[in-house]
Amino acid sequence: MRINDQITLADWELSEQFTRASGPGGQNVNKVSTAVELRFEAERSPNLTDPIKRRLKRLAGRRWTLEGAIVIFVQDTRSQARNREIARERLAELILKAVEKPKFRVKTKPTRGSVKRRLVAKKVRGDVKKLRGKVEE
Repeated sequence: MRINDQITLADWELSEQFTRASGPGGQNVNKVSTAVELRFEAERSPNLTDPIKRRLKRLAGRRWTLEGAIVIFVQDTRSQARNREIARERLAELILKAVEKPKFRVKTKPTRGSVKRRLVAKKVRGDVKKLRGKVEE
């Protein structure tokens, strides 16, 4: 499976298991295994670098197993082939998101002038609200 120019997943890294799906399908739902469970051995993959694996683990969340595999379960359509395509697309999207290196954020401090303006605005607003009370005679 080809993700981009640098990353191609081997057949041994992916395994699919088909089960009966809930949802649309009528009586067919009880007979045909249309849901797909795609399992990708991410931790053992030689095509992914360690930083990509760390980001992938964070992005995958609870889909990441203790063995270091990503499990994607799809039962969106009545078609087994379409569910299989959707699962592979979702895996590819997840890996592409992990490949993107996040921007390094430089922490900045507000200027003294902006802090002063904010505090003055807060004081003015508070004074306006104080004037809304009942008038004492």
